[in-house]
Amino acid sequence: MANQNLTPDMITDEALDILHQKLNFVGNIITDYDDEFAQEGAKIGNTLRVRHPIQYATGTGATMATGTGADTHQTSTTLTISSQRHVPMRFTSAEQTMDIDSFSKRHIEPAMSVLAAKIENDCLSMIDEVANTVHCGTAVSFAEIMAGRKKLVDGLAPGVDHVALLDTQANVDLVSELKGLFHSSDEVSKQYKEGKMGTTASFDFYENTLLPSHTTGVEGGLGNYLINDTGAGVTGVSSSEGLTTGSLIVDTGTKTIKDGDVFTIANVYEVQPETKLSTGVLKQFTVTADAAGAGTLAIAPNIITGGAYQNVNSVPANNAAITFLGAASTVYNQSLLFQKGFACFGSADLVLPKGTHMASRRNLDGISMRLVSDYDIVKDRVYTRMDVLYGFKVLRPQLACKVLHT
Repeated sequence: MANQNLTPDMITDEALDILHQKLNFVGNIITDYDDEFAQEGAKIGNTLRVRHPIQYATGTGATMATGTGADTHQTSTTLTISSQRHVPMRFTSAEQTMDIDSFSKRHIEPAMSVLAAKIENDCLSMIDEVANTVHCGTAVSFAEIMAGRKKLVDGLAPGVDHVALLDTQANVDLVSELKGLFHSSDEVSKQYKEGKMGTTASFDFYENTLLPSHTTGVEGGLGNYLINDTGAGVTGVSSSEGLTTGSLIVDTGTKTIKDGDVFTIANVYEVQPETKLSTGVLKQFTVTADAAGAGTLAIAPNIITGGAYQNVNSVPANNAAITFLGAASTVYNQSLLFQKGFACFGSADLVLPKGTHMASRRNLDGISMRLVSDYDIVKDRVYTRMDVLYGFKVLRPQLACKVLHT
């Protein structure tokens, strides 16, 4: 049977399928696709609105509770389409007569590996917005994975779609420790053959080589900084931005604090999300911008002391000590435990250029890809680019937990 020339649609379908398989972080968070942009073509700066789940507060007695935080309020967040990644390809017209499997192995798979790595690397920057942290020392154990799972459960993470995204060393540690938990001999052999673990403790385990490390600031492990803000915290929120970001005024300390450093505040405890009662566990926060010395410290999440989204038992006292997790100026490898609703990846259609028949656009599970080609008659070559236009956003940081180790 004679070979059939590969069409733009065939190549795009194959490329998008391979890309989707390689995105083991993006493929496990919420993906939001908006084809309305395709009418005139999306561009960087367009936005998508993503709604948060409604959260309620209770009242007591016969009189209905009213006022701030008592209303049914649907918060939402703006996801900005901020990144356009593409990969260029070049092949001869003769190569277009190859079967799709051979063409895929020669051209599409290596191209999608590079594109997937860039997209994953961009999106994994969201790990710096995660405050929940388990500190493991030199190796990751199953006990620490379970400690991270507890943080997700305490944050009311739904019981499905839990993912453990492991850095390569954490994967080595856990594959060895947990090999006996899989009863099937095929599952055990798969661990050693592929370095993957399958599913246990409600998590689907994946290995990811792109998880960023984190270097703590010079203040790490110390308690030199003090709260200088008797009014820190808000009662009730009116937008998603109030849920995810906030600030503190600090003094006394002088040493460097790094974006992504995690800290606790004396006597500021987590609350159970539904009853709003203190859990007796210090609330963890993360720094969202580098800082040094007295002044304003950008943090996540915000300190919310009342209303449906209350997350702490009280505002910090003036001169309350801030304690940073981990040792000073130390590089930590990071793994990430999360539930699907932790973050969102938004993709939009790029416009198909007019005047060319060598173009295609496809969508798979919320990820849109465009292919555009041009033919060089002099060299008998086809020049092709494949583009993905996207943005990403943390939605519910309490549904994720970092696992740190050296």
